[in-house]
Amino acid sequence: MISISGLIGQLFAIALALVLAPLLAGWVGQCRAWLQSRTAPPLLQSYYMLHKLFHKDVVLAHGASSLFRTAPFVMFGCMVLACAIIPSLSTDLPFAPAADAIALVGVFGLARVFISLAAMDVGTAFGSLGGRREMLIGFLAEPALLMVIFTVAMIANSTSLATIVETLAHSDFAIYPSLAFAGIAFAFVSLAENARVPVDNPATHLELTMIHEAMILEYSGLHLALIEWAASLKLYAYSCLGLALFFPRGIAAGDSFPALLAAIPLLLFKLAIGGFLLALIETINAKLRIFRAPEFLGTAFLLAVLGLLVRLLLEGRA
Repeated sequence: MISISGLIGQLFAIALALVLAPLLAGWVGQCRAWLQSRTAPPLLQSYYMLHKLFHKDVVLAHGASSLFRTAPFVMFGCMVLACAIIPSLSTDLPFAPAADAIALVGVFGLARVFISLAAMDVGTAFGSLGGRREMLIGFLAEPALLMVIFTVAMIANSTSLATIVETLAHSDFAIYPSLAFAGIAFAFVSLAENARVPVDNPATHLELTMIHEAMILEYSGLHLALIEWAASLKLYAYSCLGLALFFPRGIAAGDSFPALLAAIPLLLFKLAIGGFLLALIETINAKLRIFRAPEFLGTAFLLAVLGLLVRLLLEGRA
């Protein structure tokens, strides 16, 4: 039975994700500019860009099929669904029982497949190049992300994100060394999945190095706006997923509406700290060669497996 407060919390979490996702991207851009001693763009720059794109006409490439026109909507819908599944404010979410953390990885994978196929649909060299690189990154990142989820799920004895948050956030404080390995691995995967330095650079259009930007060169207008909004939603979803798995304290439990309201400023604080750390990582690191991306994500997989083994062999006996 779906409670009214749970439904309100679910709708509020989705609305908050739609509003905060571009703001988070703008905050990361500002912090990155400050750290590099450059003039920072406006905090609302992402909103200005989306407003401009929504008012531009859509120009389709010759030979574009229905897949090319559908992919932006599928990608946007997948990212909204991901934000609805992840307990960012409360664990009382009607969508939470519909999909666990493993299904969440599938939602991210579905969006990746559609945008990669759409990039190759028009037959341009850059689109095919970006699509193949994106699938390579996903092929390497998804196993590492699953190992991270398995490590945390073994602590809560469940793959449900709501159960994981309730177990870690509302129990006695304990130190889990396995979470240290899993947390570092998750940071590596998050950088790769969101096309951030050192795997990719969202601010460049250099054809020899770009991955995400190469796939969307043929998009414009409404389609490009949905893709850019979905990219910011993906960054927001990964940020909230990291907070739910490793810093869950402060997320409301049950259907308490006052606790839900109290969780909002804490979420904003966590996202602000996370955005600054992301900008710091991008500032102190250089872009890797594309052929070294497998080494980067292989390290993430190794760390995630080490976290799983530490949980099985050491913490499991405690």
